[in-house]
Amino acid sequence: MSLPTLERPISRVATGRARVARPVVTPELRISDNPAAAVLRAATGGPVSRDNAARTTGLSIATVNRQVSALLAAGLLRERPDLTAAGAVGRPRVPFEIDHEAYLTLGIHIGAAVTKIVAADLRGRILGGLAIATPQTGQEFATTTVARSARAFLQRWHRRTPLWAGIAIGGRVDPLTGVVDHPKLGWQGAPIGTVLGDVLELPVSVAPHVEAMAASELLLPTGEPRDQGHERGSSLYFYARETAGISVTLDGRVHTPSNGPGSIAHLPTGSDVECTCGRRGCLEVTVGDRSLHARAVGRGIIPAHNGTAGSTIADVYRAAEAGSEGARELLAERATILGHTVAMVRDMLNPDRVILGGQAFTGYRPAVGHVARAFNQGSALPPTDIRISGFGGKVQEFAAVVTSLSNIYADPLSAIRRLGLD
Repeated sequence: MSLPTLERPISRVATGRARVARPVVTPELRISDNPAAAVLRAATGGPVSRDNAARTTGLSIATVNRQVSALLAAGLLRERPDLTAAGAVGRPRVPFEIDHEAYLTLGIHIGAAVTKIVAADLRGRILGGLAIATPQTGQEFATTTVARSARAFLQRWHRRTPLWAGIAIGGRVDPLTGVVDHPKLGWQGAPIGTVLGDVLELPVSVAPHVEAMAASELLLPTGEPRDQGHERGSSLYFYARETAGISVTLDGRVHTPSNGPGSIAHLPTGSDVECTCGRRGCLEVTVGDRSLHARAVGRGIIPAHNGTAGSTIADVYRAAEAGSEGARELLAERATILGHTVAMVRDMLNPDRVILGGQAFTGYRPAVGHVARAFNQGSALPPTDIRISGFGGKVQEFAAVVTSLSNIYADPLSAIRRLGLD
């Protein structure tokens, strides 16, 4: 299927002004102490008064007033006089909120099988999206196809000004250059950041996807209540779907090793599943979706084909929900292995809290009980705060969203100046 050719650059369509090509910008996967960032963050949950913003951020009222004025002038905030309390006098009494209608950012999660492209407002809410099969026919074709698909998708949002694009992807990422090595896709030195920046004419940030998922827990509202201290201390984020990975957060900052994230792909599990490395029982090939689906087909739990299309891991979930004992046992096996592995990693790092993300945890909810039991049996340390990510089956999309928003959230006024919109 051919993609539409644009008559003019997206930046002109959206803003009525030309923009020069933007560089790759390292993502800021942290909670910033910048005062403008603190005020903007205070408004992510909805309208807020200056008094409440001062209490939430710990800033003085004078500082909050200055930052609100600057963010209003930059177009990132807007006032809500309709919500002013009766009898209140003076502009400082007018609540403010993020202007979630004027702008958008573009998030792209490139998975081993599926690429998801989403638009988000400045609160981190997803406005819409699409999924395409990740091209498997060479990195140049793949990166160009993803870029052109993103450009065509962005055309739908002509009433909003696009500010930034964020890419979350597995493999090894150089955040400074946006270059990626992705063995599963056969990519080596793929300049995905530059390709996207040239096509979209937007600043682009590229992040390892599990680190970005951990950042989304820090920076984006999950829809679930969280204690006020979730920013402090340490967190272990454990991800499993087709791939498996971990990330560590320390005092409001995602740890980003200079040589790239570590790997848990080849941790031993005791299974007899053969890995591409030549060993048996490696974690990723044991718990990954495609491997699990292949075992379900091999055991006769589901057919290899479902109608005219090939079956998928979703067919395994549906079989379990329909009462298939074989499917339930297979999913319980995976959940038990995951629980023991999480316990082992947790005992090595001893974080203050553990967050589990990815469809291996959320695709079949009855498996969570098996994960919990195996974790409790496997950990030698006292009980800890452990929970499933509030982003559920959209952890990949929100990882891309937070990558696209991270620099705006870290220093919003500098980001606007970089874009030439001040």
